[in-house]
This record gives sequence, C-alpha cells and structure tokens, in this order.
Amino acid sequence: MKKSHILIVEDEREIAVAIEAYLLNQGYLVSIAANGVEALEVVSSQPIDLAIVDVMMPKMDGITFTMKLRETHHFPVIMLSAKSEEVDQIMGLNMGADDYVTKPFRPLELLARVNSQLRRYQRFSAINPENQQNVLTIGGLELNMETKEFTVDGSLVKLTPIEYKILNLLMRHPGRVFPAEEIYERIWNETAVSTDTIMVHIRNIREKIEINPKKPKYLKVVWGVGYKIEKQ
Repeated sequence: MKKSHILIVEDEREIAVAIEAYLLNQGYLVSIAANGVEALEVVSSQPIDLAIVDVMMPKMDGITFTMKLRETHHFPVIMLSAKSEEVDQIMGLNMGADDYVTKPFRPLELLARVNSQLRRYQRFSAINPENQQNVLTIGGLELNMETKEFTVDGSLVKLTPIEYKILNLLMRHPGRVFPAEEIYERIWNETAVSTDTIMVHIRNIREKIEINPKKPKYLKVVWGVGYKIEKQ
C-alpha cells in the first residue's frame, strides 16, 4: 500500500521536526519546507498528498502559498495558526485550506485531523464521475461534476475543495435541510465535535453565489435545523 506523503511548511524548525517525528511514527512519508517559496518547489518536484501549513512565515506566508497551490493542486491543506481570531480562520478557509488547527495544539489532535483529511480526500478521489450525473443545475447555479467547475448565471466562480463538496451535497438534494452535524460527517467522514468550520464555509459560499448574501436566493438557513439549497 502506498504511503501518503505529507509536506510540513513551517519556519520554526523545532515545531516542524516535532510534527515530522509524529508523522513518521504513523508511517507517513514527510518533507519539510521553511516557507511558501520552498514549499512550492517541493510540490512541483514530487507528489504530495497533504500539507500542514503555518500561516506566518517569511518570504511567502501560508495563505499566499495556499492560494497559489490551489491554482494547480487540490490535495488537503491544514493551516496552523498562533491566532485564534475568526478572521484568520475565515481567510485561511477562503483561500483554499480544508481545516485549521490553532497553536498550541495537541499532537494527537493534529494527527486525527491529518488522518481524517486523507481519508476524505482518498475516498473523494476514488469516485468515478462517469457513475454520477455530470452536471447539477439549480436555477442559475451549475456544478459540473466532471470538470469540477461551478458557474453562477454563466460566470465561473472559484470554489475551494471543501466548498465544492458542500455544494455538491446540497445541490444533489435540493430542498432537503441538512443539519450542520450531518454536513460535517458526510464531508469529513467522522463524527462532528464542532460545527464552527461548517458555518464559516457556508458563509464563504454565500458570498460567492448570492447577489445579496443577507437575503440569499439559493443557500438558505432553516434556523435550529440546518442548511439547504432552495428548489428553483
């Protein structure tokens, strides 16, 4: 069985080496880069299955790196941040990160996130789009399952991998209300402990697909129940 290759992008050497030790102990292959510039060189020279990326780094920070990475690659990115403010979490997720862990973190928590993201990514990558409806259309929304392109009223909208998966789920069941816990469990394939991440992703999706996010046409909240894509 092929070992997953994980890239650690962290300018604090002690932290990078500590994470490396835990990952190696779990049987992963590991590469380390000290900043976003070095990380892009690693990604261009060898296959990577997941990246653990610090936000604050010299030369190129983690958010800029993730934004550039998403132009060509879709493997999971877990952001590390010493800041716990919501604005940093939103920015990281909006630029294409799949999850975030706030420093200081427990190694076992980070390993759990790594395992979860890899399971989700490998399961999603194994899906054959030929066995599914290729295009989902609801009103002015169109999601192409084969090309992974999403358009709103004919205009191409760039989605992060997690945003794509959430819209994929909701658009395949228009009108059905999904509790945040169920969305989390379907996307991450694990029991939901906190749904804060889902709320951030939903907010970001609304900003991208709605003319007026405060009065959404498509992505509706059913208070106390969950989220749905409205039938058109």
